[in-house]
Amino acid sequence: MEINVLRMMRLTSLHVILVTSWFAFNAISMTHAQVKQFNYLSLDGSARYAQAASFPYANPQAPKGGVMRFAVTGTFDNFNSMNGKGNAAEGVEYLYDSLMKSSLDEPGVKYPLLAQRVSYDPDHPSYVIFYLNPDARFSDGSAVTAHDVVATFHTLLTQGAPGIRMYFADIAQVRALSNAVVRFDFKTSTNKEMPSIVADVSIFSAKDLQQRAAQGIAFNAVSLKPPLGSGPYQVSDIEAGRRISYQRNRYYWGKDLPINRGAYNADRLDYIYYRSLDIAFEGFKAGQYTIHTENTARRWAHGYDFTAVKKGWVKQLNYQHANPIATQSFALNTRRAPLNDIRFRQALTYAYDFEWQNKALFYGQYRRLQSFFENSELAAQGRPIPAEIEAIRNDLHRLSALQRRGFFVDWRYPISDASGFNRFNLLVARQILLNAGYRYNAQGQLLDCHGSRQCRPIVLEFLIQQEGLQRTLMPYVRHLGQLGITVNLRKVDSPQYIERRRHYDFDITTQTLPQSLNPGNEQQRFWSCQAAKEPDNYNYAGICDAAIDHAIDRIVRARSRSDLIIQTRVLDRLLRAGYYYIPTYGKAVQWYAYWNFYQHSTRLPQLDIGWQYWWIDQAQVARLKPVLRFIN
Repeated sequence: MEINVLRMMRLTSLHVILVTSWFAFNAISMTHAQVKQFNYLSLDGSARYAQAASFPYANPQAPKGGVMRFAVTGTFDNFNSMNGKGNAAEGVEYLYDSLMKSSLDEPGVKYPLLAQRVSYDPDHPSYVIFYLNPDARFSDGSAVTAHDVVATFHTLLTQGAPGIRMYFADIAQVRALSNAVVRFDFKTSTNKEMPSIVADVSIFSAKDLQQRAAQGIAFNAVSLKPPLGSGPYQVSDIEAGRRISYQRNRYYWGKDLPINRGAYNADRLDYIYYRSLDIAFEGFKAGQYTIHTENTARRWAHGYDFTAVKKGWVKQLNYQHANPIATQSFALNTRRAPLNDIRFRQALTYAYDFEWQNKALFYGQYRRLQSFFENSELAAQGRPIPAEIEAIRNDLHRLSALQRRGFFVDWRYPISDASGFNRFNLLVARQILLNAGYRYNAQGQLLDCHGSRQCRPIVLEFLIQQEGLQRTLMPYVRHLGQLGITVNLRKVDSPQYIERRRHYDFDITTQTLPQSLNPGNEQQRFWSCQAAKEPDNYNYAGICDAAIDHAIDRIVRARSRSDLIIQTRVLDRLLRAGYYYIPTYGKAVQWYAYWNFYQHSTRLPQLDIGWQYWWIDQAQVARLKPVLRFIN
């Protein structure tokens, strides 16, 4: 039954829905006496910039003005990124403020934005109270109140995408104690990340939600009507599916907060949509957009010899970051046979030849990923230590013999001789398949005879969107062909690609999954049984393993940094041992190119490039304007 959003927003309805079990929750909150007030949130108790006037990677004297132009592939049809519908517009996050804002230098640390301060027990957070800044305003000048926060979370918990509702599952109730004070009660006091999770959410206007409902625009519908936000930018121009522009709000209420000094310097942000990355790059060379993120090693090594680079008009930047490397992988959909067979998935892992690809296609720019948390202390290395073994002890009986072996070994993915033939590993893969009961027919096709009277040739579909991927995937497809497995590369347009992935309609697909230095609730959306059964989550492999669910739960409820590291390493070992994904390659550096009129502080942040802290040199823009026809 469709929910009437207008009726939902009435105060009496909010009271009935949200204010439940008052005495029970207050009993919980009184259990722990270490409630303190802070002007920051931190998972480890430290905050380097709590008294700072601005961040060290910001320039408070940076001039305002100019345009930043970015490229996006695909299309867009929705300004709501929280309902799981359509294709969300790039840059929509700049329309909203959250209660607190993350530091780009400190993992798990947030500083005041809509909320001035916060009260909670950092060791046992059964609840958290936020005190809103009385100056906080939406872009129409109306005040941001605790009732807007309540309306936001009630809407997300009842109408948000399934993955969003899962992410906020530990929220028991949200109450406005006054116009400027809002309290969140949690179902347990063991998830130390919950205050940080709720502080990071974009806050909607209750009035805007009401007006949209009155106009027949439900929260869970696709809409390109610009929303009312409290953030530093507002929607300026829209060319549906092709371009979107945001204009800096000159009256932005939070421009003088310490976290925002020196930020949001561009007067306009443009996002130009292209059909493919190759077409986009040609647009960058012509100046159609001015900031480019490079993801192709071949192009980074040999594609920047055009005139603008030679003349110094375009600069390249190797940005070294301190985050775990985003895990690029092939997701094997275990919801379908024979990919539900761990031995079959293990054989597919042996067919992947990273060493030859890195030499022949990637110019030695990448490294093989050996962990889902590569480039961090969270990555499992060597054999498990006693604390890791103790953590998994009660789940060992749930693991297959192959999983148990994978958990305890000093893990390394198969290594080839880089000749391009991968002969040894393919022979190993073939023997694995034969030992698992697979057979070959006279034509050399691999047959699956499990669970059926009739043996059938194995044919898999590999779902992709980007044209350039075919070049890097074909060697793997050929190797699988040598094993008698037919793989059809299926390239589809962006809307179809998104819908098919949303409903797990594929055999194999590519996945790029960024990880945090402070993993928490999001791991449920990545690997849990619940995420495997619900659409619009990130568990593309369909993992449903009680041992992994238990590992995720221990991560969420970790009491200390050392405990979090141990539990994350356990999860890492279980993911590898299950052969759910084939991790491919990555790098601990990000490649950017930009037209040479952008400037930044000498000290870049460690966790993100932080484009919002860059600024435009107008004198240099004037010098380059004759060659940049699209600058205005």
